[in-house]
Amino acid sequence: MVFKQVYRGNVRAPDFPPDAEWINTPRPLSLTDLRGKLVLLDFWTYGCINCIHILPDLKKLERKYAQELVIIGVHSAKFANESEAANLRQIVQRYEIEHPVVNDPDLRIWRAYAVRAWPATVLIDPRGYIIAGRSGERVLEAYDTLIADSIKQYEAEGILNRQPLDLTTEREERPLTGLAFPGKVLTDQPGDRLFIADSNHHRVIVTSLEGVVLDVIGSGQQGLNNGPFESATFNKPQGMALTGNLLFIADTENHTIRVADLDARKVDTAAGDGYLAYHAEMLPLQEARLNSPWDLVMVEGNLYIAMAGTHQLWRLDLAQGMIGPYAGSGTEGLIDAPLLRAALAQPSGITSNGRVLYFADSESSAVRQADLAPDGWVRTIIGQGLFDFGDRDGTWEQARLQHCLGITYYGDTLYVADTYNHKIKIVDPQDRTVTTFLGSGQPGLRDGTEPMFYEPGGLSGANGKLYVADTNNHAIRAIELATGSVSTLELQDPDDLLIGGGEETEILRLNEQRVQPGQGSIVLQAYLPPNHKLNESAPSYISWKAEDSSVIQLPDEAAHVPLAGQTFPVSVDVTFFEGHTVLLAELSLYYCRTSGSDLCLLEFSDLEIPITVTQDAPGREVRLDIKVRSPEEEPA
Repeated sequence: MVFKQVYRGNVRAPDFPPDAEWINTPRPLSLTDLRGKLVLLDFWTYGCINCIHILPDLKKLERKYAQELVIIGVHSAKFANESEAANLRQIVQRYEIEHPVVNDPDLRIWRAYAVRAWPATVLIDPRGYIIAGRSGERVLEAYDTLIADSIKQYEAEGILNRQPLDLTTEREERPLTGLAFPGKVLTDQPGDRLFIADSNHHRVIVTSLEGVVLDVIGSGQQGLNNGPFESATFNKPQGMALTGNLLFIADTENHTIRVADLDARKVDTAAGDGYLAYHAEMLPLQEARLNSPWDLVMVEGNLYIAMAGTHQLWRLDLAQGMIGPYAGSGTEGLIDAPLLRAALAQPSGITSNGRVLYFADSESSAVRQADLAPDGWVRTIIGQGLFDFGDRDGTWEQARLQHCLGITYYGDTLYVADTYNHKIKIVDPQDRTVTTFLGSGQPGLRDGTEPMFYEPGGLSGANGKLYVADTNNHAIRAIELATGSVSTLELQDPDDLLIGGGEETEILRLNEQRVQPGQGSIVLQAYLPPNHKLNESAPSYISWKAEDSSVIQLPDEAAHVPLAGQTFPVSVDVTFFEGHTVLLAELSLYYCRTSGSDLCLLEFSDLEIPITVTQDAPGREVRLDIKVRSPEEEPA
């Protein structure tokens, strides 16, 4: 890739405003605080699919160069809703961002660096001078070698600082619903089933329409593995479509379409291999690569896909085994034209009345339709352009939406989740009008006839009800269409099907620990709540793994240390060598009351502990202290 060199270390980088709001750091940062570090600024806005695409690259860079590089997300919002710090905190948790983020709602930092597009990145040297900058994706490819060479240069000059920063990752506080940022829902009225994309738990939950858990598709772990429901893995799944006993799933961050056989309870991959594609034609399923499929709808043997990452609609022909673009040229915009010449803008919701496709074009805050005939057109129902948004009912000329993500056609009515306005709206395609149905316009969780939502992302209807994936409330809401009354669906799990998946999982990155090289130990100390004990008949365990085995040498038994029957603390002997790595721990604790009650609980956590092995460290023990809360201590 040709890297655009903007500066070569002779222009001082502008500092951050002293009154800026920060996330993932206990105090505001300045470039003076970061002297001696390479600093990579990521200018982003949280609804932008291209900004989402570079997050895995940033994570790889910050782990590879953990001692020398600091990544700072500069959130320069496009939409009004994105500029609110409380909403940004939700997104930092949803996207599992671990580096510091500074809120730039009035674009002061954006303008100081002369940024022109999202995403954009700027690399700053350890003296505080700009080295280079660029716009677009493929950040790892662009910066990896440059950062490695810069580290060698500044190390030789003696100005590199490898001391770790004191950073505090945002911790999630959410209602005890068993869900984590659910993105989409799908109803099956004949089968009395509701499919819930439990996106941040990387699984799909199957319930009755009354909320009784019937099955769980996926282990709850992040990955791309086919197989039985219990072991299959996903990466932030979103939209779904049902045909017969097959449930198609938009496995969004795996860039694949997965298919779950509901009778055989087995998951397979229909299309995609986990890698992004930027240009495509109609191809056999096994040859195709996708780009952030966000929602699905099935029409007469064709699976239509809202392909957010390429600003297109795609079609998967089940009979022919082919997949490729159906509408949209791949250029982002709001241009009505014949299907493959039209410009779309991050379509994120799709539905059909059997005659046309309707889709939520999120970045243009638009509702649009695409003909089902191959010689048809894309036409805009509501929407004016990429930067025309708001919260206004009325006809096409006056109406404004704000980054709508969800859409469904039910009961001869087109419902839209107007996501950033925290509302459910009704769109009339013939009159080209939009009307607020429910929602106050402010984020919140309130049931009744004057309800509140928090960035709803998906809709589906059955039995006179509209089910809503109320994403930031970690909840499914049910709307009685006859009365407009809203209730929060309570998941009933009599067979404990949710346990062992993502429901109780926390992924925590802990503070760095420093140890001396030589023979040492890693120690687990678990503090159970008063009047609780480990269940001796349950498979409690801890597993240890080092990202770099040349820094921490672990015995084979560290991969699975049974805890039942042991007394805390529990230790494993290891050997430390100079360097830096991340120690990974997977902890599973089954514990019960000692009072004779049959109430037993499960604590399941994935943990990451940065480790630096150096001669000036205080000792040779890495310690993991876990305080397990009782149910009474859980946040309400």
